[in-house]
Amino acid sequence: MDKAQTLIAANRGPISFRTAEDGSLEYSRGGGGLVSGMTSVAAEVDSLWVCAALSDDDRRAAAEAPGARIDRVHDLGGMRVHMLDIPERTFAGAYTGIANSTLWFLQHLLYDLPNKPVFGSGFARLWEDYAAYNNAFAEALVSGAAEGARVAVQDYHLALVPQILRSRRPDLRITHFSHTPWAPPEYLRMLPNRVARELLEGMLGADRLGFHSPRWAEAFLRCCSEILGADVDIDRRTVEHGGRVVTVGVHALGADEEGLRTSAAEPEVAQRRGALSQLVGDTRLIVRVDRTELSKNIVRGLESYRELLTLHPEWRGRVTHLAFAYPSRGDVPEYREYTETVLRMAEEINEEFSTPEWTPLVLEVNDDYPRSLASFQLADVLLVNPVRDGMNLVAKEGPLLSERDSVLVLSREAGAADELGEDALLVNPFDTVETAEALHQALSMPDRERRERRERLAEAAVALPPRRWFQEQIRSLG
Repeated sequence: MDKAQTLIAANRGPISFRTAEDGSLEYSRGGGGLVSGMTSVAAEVDSLWVCAALSDDDRRAAAEAPGARIDRVHDLGGMRVHMLDIPERTFAGAYTGIANSTLWFLQHLLYDLPNKPVFGSGFARLWEDYAAYNNAFAEALVSGAAEGARVAVQDYHLALVPQILRSRRPDLRITHFSHTPWAPPEYLRMLPNRVARELLEGMLGADRLGFHSPRWAEAFLRCCSEILGADVDIDRRTVEHGGRVVTVGVHALGADEEGLRTSAAEPEVAQRRGALSQLVGDTRLIVRVDRTELSKNIVRGLESYRELLTLHPEWRGRVTHLAFAYPSRGDVPEYREYTETVLRMAEEINEEFSTPEWTPLVLEVNDDYPRSLASFQLADVLLVNPVRDGMNLVAKEGPLLSERDSVLVLSREAGAADELGEDALLVNPFDTVETAEALHQALSMPDRERRERRERLAEAAVALPPRRWFQEQIRSLG
């Protein structure tokens, strides 16, 4: 079996399978610029993407492929895909128990500290699942990598993989990229001591580590210093530990302009735009597009809109809030409860302010990408107010597609604020009055200022598109 020169490891793969009417397997390519960017670079050389099988159809495809290697994927430029059929219990422990219910909460500072976390004996078993999951990925990478190959490991699901690879294949050149924020040491210390060390040392098996923001890179470096006692140079962004020096880079992922504009030109988007225009009439539009994740701060965003209508009653009947949310992580109880809170608050706002002629808030919780693109085109204001976010591509995609020179109201806690802060209206995501006043300012802003801000935001949004973002990291390995 041919060995790959460039390998990508990520929980989710670039393709997914489904069973056709005739019983055969069909695949579809994953959406988004990140898949396009990584596959376009990796396809230039012998390449392999290692991922988990996430559905029964994925598992069937893996079982039917020799060595679970799916080699004939024509629209991936020849890239091969290795889908891992992780045992169900191991996957649940690693993905739901550790990645989504522990590491995600830690990195986004989301724990309800009087009650959670609690790290008992059950957590120790979950951590064993996480280690087994990472070992399965490492085994596939070791067996699939040519001598001196470059390996790009993605995100918090696979934090232990770099060190496992380092111990087994020191010839490999390894990068790991974190798409989330990184917690400061005083928060990461909540993890059991052994686990915190294993997490950091696992990542330090890489030659280079990447983050979206200087803030997240600095937080990681501080954790290495204070938890591991490593020799850290904050200015040069290096960590010396275990006889090796690891460099830490900042690569702020940008929007995929070409892919975005191609998608926005599809007939479905025009249909959604027409339907939305008819729905809201001639009112101004405040738009948000998010997943129903705790970090996205949808509840406070809705409360800010309520504050706007209370503090500035002149906007009643003249503005509509379109809030579009994609269902997320229904297997985590906190997320189910949060979605219910979002729905309840939306009902309260409409009950309080609606008139026979005007519905102040349109909330839809479902998966509709064409609708999201249409709403970007129509927005007068784009609200992006996460409590904490590694980057947030919505803040970059909205200004690119805007046809009304939308004003970006942006949380200062999003990684995107580093690049977009001068031309967005930055807000404290916990201050609903400040956010309401920013919405009022955005709605009242003169046309020329709106246009100039939006043009600069669009330019900044594509400074490092996905292809170049991935190229930078691969090239950093030499």
